[in-house]
Amino acid sequence: MNGSYRDLFVSAADGLRLFARDYGPDIGDALPVVCLPGLARTSEDFHELAESLSRDADLPRRVIALDYRGRGRSEWDKDWRNYDVRIEANDVQQVLTAAGIHKAVFVGTSRGGLITMALSAIHPSLLAGAVLNDVGPVIEGKGLIRIRSYIGKLPAPRNMSEAAHLLKRMSDAQFPRYTEEQWLKLARGTWREDARREDGGGLVLNYDPQLMKTLEAVDLEMPLPVLWPLFEGLKPFPVLAIRGANSDLLTHKTLQAMQDAHPRLKTVTVPDQGHAPAIDGDLIVAIEQFVVEAESALEALA
Repeated sequence: MNGSYRDLFVSAADGLRLFARDYGPDIGDALPVVCLPGLARTSEDFHELAESLSRDADLPRRVIALDYRGRGRSEWDKDWRNYDVRIEANDVQQVLTAAGIHKAVFVGTSRGGLITMALSAIHPSLLAGAVLNDVGPVIEGKGLIRIRSYIGKLPAPRNMSEAAHLLKRMSDAQFPRYTEEQWLKLARGTWREDARREDGGGLVLNYDPQLMKTLEAVDLEMPLPVLWPLFEGLKPFPVLAIRGANSDLLTHKTLQAMQDAHPRLKTVTVPDQGHAPAIDGDLIVAIEQFVVEAESALEALA
């Protein structure tokens, strides 16, 4: 047990060791929630949401938040080509099977939303609802170019304060109202203390730098694949689509098209934030309300 969550380690199909945070009661009637982070992010991004859901006074929920292979406390893959949405979707299934979770609401930020859409196509019975945080069936090349410019290429800060300052310099235009604490939180999810240094100084990336190769392999001179067929898999389920008003990965036009295509899709636009909005404050309340609604819709079908 690590404070408010249990450490969950699971072997992937190829034997790689995967880590997830396991919050709340492991047995109960409440619909569980599964949290899937962005490309180079970790389970830590969902800590506040997971604590709120798992500690609800009336209906505490189990929450599983994953570290994909090569991120956080999961083992790095020797072959960077395995940092692939299809393999990561299979990893998610392995973790949920080990955890005994057969149906849940999925909360996916960016990459996590793509994995959620993939799961709706290959294993739809897992889903009771989906929250897509700043991602949809059309991914803007401009956003990918920006992400590719820094994934795996960031300098090593000496401490978290320096790390937060670096992130602020890079992304202040996308998040002009972020507080110092929010930049620090973002930094703590990006770097960790270098355990190999005896003096405890210096930070290292919290993910395998080889992740950059997955983006370098994308030819941005060619049209990006359109993922509407994957999005179609979400039609049977309620969906909450979140967009940062300053996002360069999910446009307002795409968000509107998603709403037109899905009759049970609700949208939230977060002002003064880009890709991807932090899941805190009012967003936690909105997601909690959505989970309750998805659970009620599931019970009505029973």
